[in-house]
Amino acid sequence: MSSHQLPEPVTSQAPSRQPVSRAGPQAGPDPVPNPGSWLPEGAAETLLVTGSEVLRGEVERIVAAAGRQLSLARDAAEAVPYWDSAGAVLVGSDVRELPIRRRAPAVLVGLSGEGDRLWQLAAAMGAERVAVLPEGGPWLAEYLSRSHAPEPGGHVLGVVGGCGGAGATTAAIWLAQAAAGLGARVLLIDGDPWGGGLELALAAEEEPGLRWPDLAEASGSIDPDQLHEALPEAGGFSFLSWPGNRERPQAIDAAAVAGVLDAARRCYELVVLDIGRGREALRTFAWECDRVVVVLPAQLRAAVASARLVPELPPVETALVIRTKPGVAFDYQLISQAVGLPVQGIMPEVRGTAAATELGRLLDAGGRRSVQRFTEGVLAFGTDGFP
Repeated sequence: MSSHQLPEPVTSQAPSRQPVSRAGPQAGPDPVPNPGSWLPEGAAETLLVTGSEVLRGEVERIVAAAGRQLSLARDAAEAVPYWDSAGAVLVGSDVRELPIRRRAPAVLVGLSGEGDRLWQLAAAMGAERVAVLPEGGPWLAEYLSRSHAPEPGGHVLGVVGGCGGAGATTAAIWLAQAAAGLGARVLLIDGDPWGGGLELALAAEEEPGLRWPDLAEASGSIDPDQLHEALPEAGGFSFLSWPGNRERPQAIDAAAVAGVLDAARRCYELVVLDIGRGREALRTFAWECDRVVVVLPAQLRAAVASARLVPELPPVETALVIRTKPGVAFDYQLISQAVGLPVQGIMPEVRGTAAATELGRLLDAGGRRSVQRFTEGVLAFGTDGFP
């Protein structure tokens, strides 16, 4: 057993939506019978919108495993009368039109081999999650089994660099430190497998507790309290980091990440997620966030790079954090227009930050007044006025 292993048990800005172009049948979706399986009385109904028999078969099996009832609509027009009353809405990758003035679908479901188009389609639809079947079946069953439980109170705030060296990790650490200083229960997550290990910036590589490789094979539900007890701490908050060593990062299944984030939401008031800029990191981690801030220096090339990154982000509320030196004039409105996002905060370039990062002393700079002004505004954005 790894020294960081989780203790037992481990249970298992989007484009505008397209209006419906035809009336379609209004007789209602087909209830999918599931003889022989027990469904809890009053089990919440899941609505699947798809014309694909293959997707229908996959989802029928998964929904039954989750103890839910499934209703089927062949297209968006047929789903309209039942869309808002459904406990969860799943939309197949074959669907191209959504009802107007309806909530976004909870999950876009597709099949292995559809590749990048699934995430592009999900962003266009505003879907909250993507499930690639059959591999994503266990995650989808777990998601549906919880979809009608009381909504956990924790916020997940993503922090991503608009360009290389933007200072996203520094911003994430200061935000976690500031929230913890306000008395909140905070978890800082390293979402950049190739970043060298966030724990080094905290000088916490020797702290006992879980690291990402210890959770690589986690599946199903993770007990929130056990997760909290197993994670290391620094600066008044818990953290989950990639190891700060020379070993090649171990691949982490998206379902394992989702399980960790689900547990974190139920255990922590705020989760700050430091997201890598690579496509896989964005898909694995960014889509778990409620809101995202993009950190960039006040430079033209950084604005261009950030504008290219934005389409890869999930359809959640997103804003800019601009890093600049005190007393340096710049047109933040011009940067905002170039990237296409509002400016939420100005991050100060504190003298000695680079050296502090190397020495693991970033927390020492987090108490400066200029840093506190920055974190106050961003926390208000990321948590609806938290705490």
